[in-house]
Amino acid sequence: MDPRPIGVFDSGLGGLTALRELRRLMPEEKFVYFGDTGRLPYGEKTLAELRVMAVQNLRLMEQQGVKAILVACGTLSSNTPEILDGFPIPSFGVLRPSVRAMAEAPGDGALGILATAATIRSGAFERALRLACPGREIIPVPCPDLVPLIESGHCSPSDPLLRAAAERYTAALQGASAVLLGCTHYGIVEEALRCFLPAETLLVSAAACGAEAVREFLEAQGLRGAGRGEERYLVSGDPAAFEASASLLLGRSIAGHVRPVPVMRIVL
Repeated sequence: MDPRPIGVFDSGLGGLTALRELRRLMPEEKFVYFGDTGRLPYGEKTLAELRVMAVQNLRLMEQQGVKAILVACGTLSSNTPEILDGFPIPSFGVLRPSVRAMAEAPGDGALGILATAATIRSGAFERALRLACPGREIIPVPCPDLVPLIESGHCSPSDPLLRAAAERYTAALQGASAVLLGCTHYGIVEEALRCFLPAETLLVSAAACGAEAVREFLEAQGLRGAGRGEERYLVSGDPAAFEASASLLLGRSIAGHVRPVPVMRIVL
């Protein structure tokens, strides 16, 4: 048994979809969540910037005394895997568990990837899927507008701006057997994306896959916690805005549990 918390971080609200799944899988655990809203969106950052940010965020989690870290961000998971692998605290991205889930998806149609521009540009998900699923068609689709829309409150499946973006980004995926939501933000608007995909298309959540990988590791290593679960939130942007949006997304108030942290400078 290990009472230390689990660290989770993302550029903003998206990683809360992973935190929600972690909480469902392990309600007795403690969690520290960092939403780097002062520097979003990550999808527009350069590779050099993303590498610096990955190290900074991991070290922030280390300072919180965590026992494991879920990098609940497809952009960092795909662009900085060597940094995650080399960090002294066990750190998990969403890339590898997501690829495993996609490889196990039924059907023999194309496999789609919806992700940020930086994730698609890295080619990491596409390369991993080609290795895991030789011969399958892989369709990567960059979605630069989704994170800004979600972070600005356009999350309803009836929202016209969100619907227009969802229709545009899913247009190339009509024949896909499975589609990976390769950015954890996209789980927030899954219903809108589903509106424009065939009913039989399987949607695979990178957030859920990453959460399951952390659970499996902690159980295998005997590091599960016990007792009453709790959560703390750190945010580099506006704490009040994050608290309001996160409370809506989580379905419960997190008032009094959000603490601001300074925006970390990116020095290349």
